[in-house]
Order: sequence, then C-alpha cells, then structure tokens
Amino acid sequence: MKQVFGYMLILCSIPLLLLLGSEVWKELAKAQQHEQLIEKSMELPENTVSTLPITLYDANNEIFSEEYTEWSQPLKLDDIPEVVKDIFIFSEDESFYDHIGFDVSAIARAFIANSNEQSIQQGGSTITQQLVRMRYLSVDKTYERKLMELFYSYELEKVYSKEEILEMYLNEMYFSNQVYGIGAAATYYFDRPLEKLTIAEMAFIAAIPNNPSLYDPLRNFDNTKARQERLLDKLTEHQILTLQEAAMHKQQPIELAVKTKIQQYPSYSTYVLQELKWLIGEQTGYNEQIASTTDKMEKEFLQLELQKKIDTLLQQGIHIYTALQPDKQKQDEAAINDILSHSELQASATVINNETREIVSIFGGKNYQKYDLHRAFQSPRQPGSAFKPISVFAPYFETTTATKNSIVSGAQYCVGNFCPENYRGIWYGNVTIEKAFQDSINTAALRLYNTIGVDTAFSYIDRFQFRSIIDKDRTYASALGGLTYGVTSLELADAYSSFIDGFYAPARSIRKVTNLQGETIYSWPREREKIWSASTVNTMRDLLHKVVTNGTGKGLYSSSGYLGAKTGTTNQFKDYWVAGLTNDYTTAVWIGYDTPRSMEAIEKQKIHFSIFNAITN
Repeated sequence: MKQVFGYMLILCSIPLLLLLGSEVWKELAKAQQHEQLIEKSMELPENTVSTLPITLYDANNEIFSEEYTEWSQPLKLDDIPEVVKDIFIFSEDESFYDHIGFDVSAIARAFIANSNEQSIQQGGSTITQQLVRMRYLSVDKTYERKLMELFYSYELEKVYSKEEILEMYLNEMYFSNQVYGIGAAATYYFDRPLEKLTIAEMAFIAAIPNNPSLYDPLRNFDNTKARQERLLDKLTEHQILTLQEAAMHKQQPIELAVKTKIQQYPSYSTYVLQELKWLIGEQTGYNEQIASTTDKMEKEFLQLELQKKIDTLLQQGIHIYTALQPDKQKQDEAAINDILSHSELQASATVINNETREIVSIFGGKNYQKYDLHRAFQSPRQPGSAFKPISVFAPYFETTTATKNSIVSGAQYCVGNFCPENYRGIWYGNVTIEKAFQDSINTAALRLYNTIGVDTAFSYIDRFQFRSIIDKDRTYASALGGLTYGVTSLELADAYSSFIDGFYAPARSIRKVTNLQGETIYSWPREREKIWSASTVNTMRDLLHKVVTNGTGKGLYSSSGYLGAKTGTTNQFKDYWVAGLTNDYTTAVWIGYDTPRSMEAIEKQKIHFSIFNAITN
C-alpha cells in the first residue's frame, strides 16, 4: 500500500517537476542509468566507537592540536528517550510517519519561496532527505542535486523502515565540534550518557544540528539556549509537556562538561586537516577520478567513497607531523591581529620556507577560531596585478628572447571587447618592460600576454596549485588577474615560490601521517619540477626587487637582504595584495572586507604592507 501511495504522490508531483525545467528529466534519466551506483552508495557504514584523537605535531615534534572526531557506539532506537525522538520529529518533520521519503507539499512551498532565486534557500527537507544528504550527497543547493536527493530518499524508504531511518538519523547527525550522533553529543557536551541527561539537557543538544555553526554551544551558547526553549515550546504544542513543565526545564541551568583537548593555532590545524583530505584523495586516485568525470552522480559517488575512506582513517586514530613553526605562527597571528584590531578589515596570509618549500605559518582571518571561514584557502579573491608575474611576465621571458630593457607600448589597447585602463587612467608611450612591471601598466602587460597567447600562459599557470582557477578563466582578462573566483593567499604564495630558484614543489604543511603504531601511511612526494630557466628567474627577481625600490612596492622592507614583491589592487579598491619573497620566506598577503567594498579611504595606510613586513622579518 505504501508503495502504491508513493507512486500516486510522484504522479501528483509531476506538474511541480515540470516547473523545475528540462534539467529534471536529464537527471531522472541519469538516475535510472546509475541504479547500481545508487544501490552501492546505500550500503551501511560500519558501526563505529569513540575514536582516538587525531594528533598534530609541529616541526619540533611537539603536540599542538588534538582533533577528536567524536562518535559513539550507535544507539538502538529503543534506547533513545522518547522525548528526544519527539523533539526531532516535531521540529524537523511532523509528517515523518506518513510520507514516502519526501513531502510534496513541503517541496511545493519551498519551490514557491525560492522561485525567484538561482539556488535553493528554503528547505522542505524531511528527516529521510536529511539522512540522504548527510550520507550520500553533497550540500550544494541546486535544483539538480535536490532532485537526486528525492530519488535517494524514495529508494531509502523502500529499503528501510521508518524506525530504522530515524535510528540512523539520530546516530549520524552532526552536532558541531566534530561530534556525530546524539549519543556522542551527550558524552561530549555533558560527560554523561544520553539516558542520564535531563529533558532540558536533551533539548539543549537537540538544538545544535539545525545549524551547527549558529547553534554551536561552545561559541554561541545563547543561540543554543534560545533554540532549546523553542524546542521545549514545540513539546507543549503537541501535549508532550505542560506549560509548567516546559517553564521548569527552561529555568534549569545548563552547565557544560566538555572534554579538554589541546587546541593551539587553529588557523594552522584547520588547514592541515584540509590538506590531509587532499593528500588522501591524491594518493588513492580519487582526486583524479573526480576531476576527470563530468557525470554529476558519478562525481557525487566518488566524493562519497573518498569521504568514507577518510572517515575510516580518522576513526582509527592517526598522528600528523607538520612543518608548523609555533613561535613564528604565534608572532604572525599576534602582529596581524594587532594591525587589524581597530578595523572591520579581514586578511589572509601564507608563509613558505624557501629552503624546504613547507608552509610554516598561515593566517586564516582576524582572531580566527576553529571552523571559521579560513580565508587563506577557502576564500579566493581577485589578485589584480599580483597575478601578472605568473600569468604574463615570467611566461613571456621564458618563451621569447626579450629582456627587461625591451620596449613595450603603454598606450590604449584592446583585445576584442577587453579594453583595460591603467591605474588612475594614466596612459603611457613606449616604456621598457622593467618600467611597465614596476609601475604595473595594464595595457603593456596585456600586449605582452597577447604576444604569447592564452594557451601558452596557461601552460605555465596550470603547473601550480591554483584550485580556484577554472576553465572559464582562460581569457585575456586573466592576464591582469581578472578571474571568475580569484585566488587565495596560499595559491599565490605557492606559485611565487617558483621564483626562488626556478624549481617548483607544491607547498605543504604535512610531512607525514602515521598510524598509532608509528608506521607512515601517507606522505607527499618531494620532487621538484623545473618551471623557469635561470635567465627568467634572475630577470623576475630583479623586476620584483625594482618594485620595492622604485615602484608600487615602496615601503616594503626586509632585514634578511634580498626582497622582491608585486602589489595588486582590484577595481574600486576592493582587494589589496602583496606577494613576494626574501632570502628566507615566500609570502602572500590579502586584505579586504568579507563582503567586498571599496577600501580607497584607507589606501594610503598600506595595511597590507604592514602585514607583509611584520611576517617576513
């Protein structure tokens, strides 16, 4: 009967699906073609127990961070208090026991609410859909992915009972701070098993999964408490509690008893965990497979399989040895936070050791805390002229016989409809390439770029770790840093490290990953690839130095001898960059507002110069 009802609901939803457009039917066809893929991806993960910590070591082999991924032995549904089940059903999915995996009326309401948007903002998700999203799919909010979610949800309901789905849901939800499952949440936040918590405490941890960042009790306790009270009100609406009982539970003090763990240098440790995912993806071949497929469902499946492999590793407990220089990280963080202390500005910075090509310090944002947006690798911004050494000048010298004294015009210049202006609208006549570089003349740079061509330029750009650059960026605008998303300070510093000696090895923070027995299970290869000839390197280092002595980089200095750098300013002064190298370090610094707006009023303060000077000296 349930299956018949399901088919009827799907038929009734056809008008709604038609509204979603032709992409729906394309995805439906793909789903049918990938039936075995869906079935395989629905295999249950193995039960897990509380994990040992992931221990991070600095360059001195001292522990600086313990990263617990908190799991507990999955609880049987009968062992979960009824009030916990009631809270989640009444707050997340009141029709849970009646629908077939998705609620057509809820989807229709969400579709109407989002009909003028390019992506899905309002949910309409059932508990089954949320389980599917946690276990099988990405979190991208697109109509195509939403449709895949519906198919998965319907299939899941055919395979498992409502009770089994609810049990899986309660055991796999994310409760912030790397805590998964209602049982783990109880022991992590209150150091007691779930059945020993009060109703007030149960409602408190039940408040977290709806938005694990907003309701993170370690950082936003008041938000969590406010939602706890709303959940208690839900119980009164459904006659689970009386008004008096709800009021009593609201008044009960909430006293957390969180596990103590070493948590130093969150900017660095957060990046290390991301690099760990890249490392495992690279050495298991998943990264290459994911990049090579254009099939969305297959890509989703591969990402799921990779994540399962990573989760299995983390649950076993590992040691990660890194290149962190703790004194430098501490000094850099203190200096940048102090420089930005009286401003709404944000910043990111990456510092690479020239000798080892390792990341010794990384800055993810002002007063960065764990799980914040990490601007050094998660927030690409337009690099402006700071991109020109990589996109234009080094490739130009590498592929032509030109020298820094060769002549190029700085007059008005267009390639097709792309007609850039120079800074402050100044036009130039014939100038040397050295002059064009140190004064950052856009029209001259575009002429050089057009000489070598987009394909030649990208044959060099593609050798670096520019994960933020996409195929659509293969345009003439890229010569001047005009990119779809931009680049990160990590990516730019990484590419500039090729100007140390012409050789390139991707900048890494991880030296090795070992199991608990001390056996190395993952490490990066350390081979270096020759990118630039000695002649190109010498010319580029000279040009970068002239920027500091005679060009846009006046005010930068180094106490270690050599200093070369390039600045970058984007349209309407929304981003300021400086990237360069000394004898010891290669560094890139970005400053700006998280929501881009003009910084022209603070242009003369040269805040990015102050940061660069502070962390390279």
